[in-house]
Amino acid sequence: MLTTAYRPGSPVWLDLSSPDTRASVDFYTTLFGWTFDSAGPEAGGYGFFQLDDRTVAALGPLAEDNALPAWTLYFHTPDADRTTELVRQAGGRVRFAPFNVFTAGRMAGYTDPIGAEFAVWQPHDTPGLDVVTEEGSLCWTECYSVDAERSKAFYRAVFGWQEQDVPIGEALYTVLTPAGGGTDDAHGGIMQLGPEQTAAGTTSHWLPYFEVPNVDASLAIASTLGATVRIAAMDVHGVGRLAQLHDPHGAVFAVITSAKPGE
Repeated sequence: MLTTAYRPGSPVWLDLSSPDTRASVDFYTTLFGWTFDSAGPEAGGYGFFQLDDRTVAALGPLAEDNALPAWTLYFHTPDADRTTELVRQAGGRVRFAPFNVFTAGRMAGYTDPIGAEFAVWQPHDTPGLDVVTEEGSLCWTECYSVDAERSKAFYRAVFGWQEQDVPIGEALYTVLTPAGGGTDDAHGGIMQLGPEQTAAGTTSHWLPYFEVPNVDASLAIASTLGATVRIAAMDVHGVGRLAQLHDPHGAVFAVITSAKPGE
Protein backbone atom coordinates (compact mmCIF):
# COMPACT_ATOMS: atom_id res chain seq x y z
CA MET A 1 0.00 0.00 0.00
CA LEU A 2 1.27 3.46 -0.84
CA THR A 3 1.88 5.84 2.05
CA THR A 4 3.45 9.28 2.44
CA ALA A 5 6.09 7.78 4.76
CA TYR A 6 8.36 7.75 1.73
CA ARG A 7 11.32 5.40 1.69
CA PRO A 8 13.96 4.95 -1.04
CA GLY A 9 12.40 3.32 -4.10
CA SER A 10 8.79 4.13 -3.26
CA PRO A 11 6.55 6.23 -5.55
CA VAL A 12 6.81 9.81 -4.35
CA TRP A 13 5.45 12.07 -7.13
CA LEU A 14 3.72 12.04 -10.51
CA ASP A 15 3.03 14.64 -13.13
CA LEU A 16 1.24 14.92 -16.44
CA SER A 17 2.82 16.38 -19.57
CA SER A 18 0.09 17.87 -21.75
CA PRO A 19 -0.10 19.75 -25.07
CA ASP A 20 -2.99 21.79 -23.66
CA THR A 21 -2.67 22.29 -19.92
CA ARG A 22 -5.90 24.30 -19.65
CA ALA A 23 -7.91 21.48 -21.22
CA SER A 24 -6.16 18.91 -18.99
CA VAL A 25 -7.01 20.96 -15.92
CA ASP A 26 -10.67 20.99 -16.98
CA PHE A 27 -10.68 17.23 -17.58
CA TYR A 28 -9.02 16.05 -14.37
CA THR A 29 -10.63 18.55 -12.02
CA THR A 30 -14.04 17.49 -13.29
CA LEU A 31 -13.22 13.76 -13.18
CA PHE A 32 -11.58 13.60 -9.76
CA GLY A 33 -12.86 16.72 -8.02
CA TRP A 34 -9.37 18.21 -7.92
CA THR A 35 -8.47 21.89 -7.98
CA PHE A 36 -5.42 23.34 -9.72
CA ASP A 37 -2.81 25.69 -8.30
CA SER A 38 -0.30 27.22 -10.73
CA ALA A 39 3.30 27.42 -9.52
CA GLY A 40 3.61 30.80 -11.22
CA PRO A 41 5.28 32.12 -14.38
CA GLU A 42 8.77 31.25 -13.15
CA ALA A 43 7.77 27.56 -13.16
CA GLY A 44 7.16 27.48 -16.92
CA GLY A 45 3.49 26.57 -16.76
CA TYR A 46 3.91 23.89 -14.09
CA GLY A 47 1.32 23.57 -11.33
CA PHE A 48 -0.30 21.27 -8.83
CA PHE A 49 -3.52 19.27 -8.73
CA GLN A 50 -4.93 19.39 -5.23
CA LEU A 51 -7.60 17.68 -3.16
CA ASP A 52 -8.67 19.60 -0.05
CA ASP A 53 -5.54 21.77 -0.39
CA ARG A 54 -3.27 18.71 -0.51
CA THR A 55 -1.18 18.00 -3.59
CA VAL A 56 -2.15 14.76 -5.35
CA ALA A 57 -0.37 15.23 -8.70
CA ALA A 58 1.18 17.89 -10.93
CA LEU A 59 0.84 19.16 -14.49
CA GLY A 60 3.08 20.87 -17.01
CA PRO A 61 3.41 21.49 -20.75
CA LEU A 62 5.21 19.07 -23.06
CA ALA A 63 8.95 19.54 -22.62
CA GLU A 64 9.78 18.80 -26.27
CA ASP A 65 7.93 19.28 -29.56
CA ASN A 66 7.96 15.55 -30.33
CA ALA A 67 7.05 14.44 -26.80
CA LEU A 68 3.81 12.51 -26.26
CA PRO A 69 1.26 13.35 -23.56
CA ALA A 70 1.91 11.06 -20.61
CA TRP A 71 1.85 10.62 -16.86
CA THR A 72 5.35 10.27 -15.37
CA LEU A 73 5.95 8.45 -12.11
CA TYR A 74 8.77 9.55 -9.80
CA PHE A 75 10.43 7.26 -7.28
CA HIS A 76 12.15 8.40 -4.11
CA THR A 77 15.93 8.50 -4.01
CA PRO A 78 18.28 9.83 -1.34
CA ASP A 79 20.84 10.63 -4.05
CA ALA A 80 19.73 11.40 -7.62
CA ASP A 81 23.32 11.50 -8.89
CA ARG A 82 24.06 8.02 -7.55
CA THR A 83 20.78 6.70 -8.97
CA THR A 84 21.76 8.14 -12.36
CA GLU A 85 25.01 6.14 -12.22
CA LEU A 86 23.05 2.99 -11.37
CA VAL A 87 20.63 3.58 -14.24
CA ARG A 88 23.53 3.87 -16.69
CA GLN A 89 25.25 0.78 -15.28
CA ALA A 90 22.02 -1.23 -15.60
CA GLY A 91 21.54 -0.24 -19.26
CA GLY A 92 19.03 2.58 -18.90
CA ARG A 93 19.16 5.94 -20.68
CA VAL A 94 19.30 9.32 -18.97
CA ARG A 95 16.64 11.58 -20.52
CA PHE A 96 17.62 14.51 -18.34
CA ALA A 97 20.44 14.66 -15.81
CA PRO A 98 19.86 15.54 -12.15
CA PHE A 99 19.06 19.18 -11.44
CA ASN A 100 17.72 21.19 -8.54
CA VAL A 101 14.11 22.40 -8.59
CA PHE A 102 14.53 25.65 -6.64
CA THR A 103 14.74 24.46 -3.01
CA ALA A 104 12.04 21.78 -3.40
CA GLY A 105 14.36 18.90 -4.29
CA ARG A 106 16.46 17.35 -7.03
CA MET A 107 15.11 15.34 -9.95
CA ALA A 108 16.25 13.30 -12.95
CA GLY A 109 14.48 11.40 -15.73
CA TYR A 110 15.27 8.09 -17.40
CA THR A 111 14.15 5.48 -19.90
CA ASP A 112 14.66 1.90 -18.79
CA PRO A 113 16.31 -0.62 -21.19
CA ILE A 114 12.89 -1.91 -22.24
CA GLY A 115 11.54 1.55 -23.15
CA ALA A 116 9.50 2.66 -20.13
CA GLU A 117 10.06 6.23 -18.95
CA PHE A 118 10.24 7.16 -15.26
CA ALA A 119 11.90 9.70 -12.99
CA VAL A 120 13.31 10.11 -9.49
CA TRP A 121 12.88 12.72 -6.80
CA GLN A 122 15.44 13.55 -4.12
CA PRO A 123 13.39 15.55 -1.61
CA HIS A 124 14.44 18.74 0.11
CA ASP A 125 11.66 21.19 1.00
CA THR A 126 9.02 19.08 -0.79
CA PRO A 127 8.97 15.49 0.53
CA GLY A 128 6.52 14.32 -2.13
CA LEU A 129 2.78 14.12 -2.69
CA ASP A 130 0.70 15.19 0.29
CA VAL A 131 -1.78 12.36 -0.04
CA VAL A 132 -1.90 8.89 -1.61
CA THR A 133 -4.25 5.87 -1.39
CA GLU A 134 -7.31 7.95 -0.48
CA GLU A 135 -10.13 8.48 -2.98
CA GLY A 136 -8.98 10.83 -5.72
CA SER A 137 -5.28 10.10 -5.27
CA LEU A 138 -2.53 7.80 -6.53
CA CYS A 139 -2.90 4.34 -5.04
CA TRP A 140 -0.83 1.95 -7.21
CA THR A 141 1.83 1.94 -9.94
CA GLU A 142 2.28 -0.62 -12.69
CA CYS A 143 4.92 -1.29 -15.32
CA TYR A 144 3.79 -2.99 -18.51
CA SER A 145 6.86 -4.43 -20.19
CA VAL A 146 7.74 -6.15 -23.44
CA ASP A 147 10.31 -8.11 -21.37
CA ALA A 148 9.17 -8.41 -17.76
CA GLU A 149 12.19 -10.42 -16.61
CA ARG A 150 14.58 -7.82 -17.95
CA SER A 151 12.51 -5.07 -16.36
CA LYS A 152 12.69 -6.78 -12.98
CA ALA A 153 16.46 -7.13 -13.23
CA PHE A 154 16.86 -3.46 -14.13
CA TYR A 155 14.75 -2.04 -11.30
CA ARG A 156 16.25 -4.50 -8.84
CA ALA A 157 19.70 -3.14 -9.73
CA VAL A 158 18.60 0.51 -9.53
CA PHE A 159 16.26 0.51 -6.51
CA GLY A 160 16.80 -2.85 -4.83
CA TRP A 161 13.08 -3.59 -5.04
CA GLN A 162 11.83 -6.83 -3.56
CA GLU A 163 9.63 -9.00 -5.79
CA GLN A 164 6.84 -11.51 -5.32
CA ASP A 165 5.44 -13.33 -8.35
CA VAL A 166 1.69 -13.91 -8.20
CA PRO A 167 -0.26 -15.90 -10.82
CA ILE A 168 -3.25 -14.07 -12.31
CA GLY A 169 -5.06 -16.55 -14.55
CA GLU A 170 -2.49 -17.71 -17.07
CA ALA A 171 -0.31 -14.64 -16.56
CA LEU A 172 2.31 -13.89 -13.93
CA TYR A 173 2.19 -10.62 -12.00
CA THR A 174 5.20 -9.38 -10.02
CA VAL A 175 4.37 -7.35 -6.91
CA LEU A 176 7.02 -4.76 -6.01
CA THR A 177 8.06 -3.62 -2.55
CA PRO A 178 10.77 -1.11 -1.56
CA ALA A 179 13.96 -2.60 -0.17
CA GLY A 180 13.47 -3.66 3.43
CA GLY A 181 9.69 -3.33 3.26
CA GLY A 182 7.05 -5.86 4.22
CA THR A 183 4.03 -7.17 2.36
CA ASP A 184 1.93 -4.18 3.41
CA ASP A 185 4.47 -1.82 1.80
CA ALA A 186 3.89 -3.07 -1.77
CA HIS A 187 3.69 -0.12 -4.13
CA GLY A 188 3.32 -1.53 -7.63
CA GLY A 189 3.75 -4.35 -10.08
CA ILE A 190 5.34 -5.48 -13.32
CA MET A 191 3.29 -7.21 -16.01
CA GLN A 192 4.38 -8.81 -19.27
CA LEU A 193 2.71 -7.31 -22.34
CA GLY A 194 0.99 -9.94 -24.44
CA PRO A 195 1.54 -10.56 -28.16
CA GLU A 196 -1.76 -8.89 -29.08
CA GLN A 197 -0.78 -5.76 -27.18
CA THR A 198 2.68 -5.50 -28.72
CA ALA A 199 1.26 -6.24 -32.19
CA ALA A 200 -1.13 -3.32 -31.67
CA GLY A 201 1.86 -1.07 -31.00
CA THR A 202 1.80 -0.95 -27.20
CA THR A 203 5.29 -0.35 -25.83
CA SER A 204 6.72 -0.59 -22.32
CA HIS A 205 5.33 2.04 -19.98
CA TRP A 206 4.44 2.89 -16.39
CA LEU A 207 0.78 3.33 -15.47
CA PRO A 208 -0.64 5.23 -12.47
CA TYR A 209 -3.80 4.06 -10.71
CA PHE A 210 -6.14 6.51 -9.01
CA GLU A 211 -8.56 5.42 -6.30
CA VAL A 212 -12.21 6.29 -7.04
CA PRO A 213 -15.46 5.53 -5.19
CA ASN A 214 -17.09 3.94 -8.25
CA VAL A 215 -15.17 2.84 -11.35
CA ASP A 216 -18.22 2.69 -13.61
CA ALA A 217 -19.34 6.16 -12.63
CA SER A 218 -15.82 7.49 -13.28
CA LEU A 219 -15.79 5.85 -16.72
CA ALA A 220 -19.12 7.45 -17.58
CA ILE A 221 -17.87 10.91 -16.56
CA ALA A 222 -14.55 10.45 -18.36
CA SER A 223 -16.31 9.40 -21.56
CA THR A 224 -18.47 12.52 -21.58
CA LEU A 225 -15.27 14.57 -21.18
CA GLY A 226 -13.60 13.02 -24.23
CA ALA A 227 -11.64 10.13 -22.74
CA THR A 228 -11.60 6.70 -24.36
CA VAL A 229 -11.59 3.33 -22.62
CA ARG A 230 -8.39 1.35 -23.05
CA ILE A 231 -9.42 -1.64 -20.93
CA ALA A 232 -13.05 -1.95 -19.86
CA ALA A 233 -14.03 -2.20 -16.20
CA MET A 234 -13.33 -5.59 -14.69
CA ASP A 235 -13.40 -7.20 -11.27
CA VAL A 236 -10.19 -8.75 -9.95
CA HIS A 237 -10.69 -10.94 -6.91
CA GLY A 238 -9.00 -9.55 -3.83
CA VAL A 239 -7.94 -6.41 -5.71
CA GLY A 240 -11.09 -4.53 -6.71
CA ARG A 241 -12.81 -3.19 -9.79
CA LEU A 242 -10.56 -1.37 -12.25
CA ALA A 243 -10.34 0.08 -15.74
CA GLN A 244 -7.79 1.84 -17.95
CA LEU A 245 -8.34 4.96 -20.03
CA HIS A 246 -6.76 7.37 -22.49
CA ASP A 247 -7.42 10.97 -21.50
CA PRO A 248 -8.53 13.35 -24.30
CA HIS A 249 -4.89 13.91 -25.33
CA GLY A 250 -3.90 10.24 -25.17
CA ALA A 251 -2.19 9.98 -21.78
CA VAL A 252 -2.89 6.60 -20.18
CA PHE A 253 -4.07 6.13 -16.60
CA ALA A 254 -6.18 3.72 -14.58
CA VAL A 255 -8.95 4.00 -12.02
CA ILE A 256 -9.75 1.47 -9.32
CA THR A 257 -12.23 0.93 -6.54
CA SER A 258 -10.15 -1.20 -4.25
CA ALA A 259 -11.63 -4.25 -2.58
CA LYS A 260 -12.34 -3.94 1.12
CA PRO A 261 -10.47 -6.33 3.43
CA GLY A 262 -12.04 -9.77 3.18
CA GLU A 263 -13.69 -9.14 -0.20
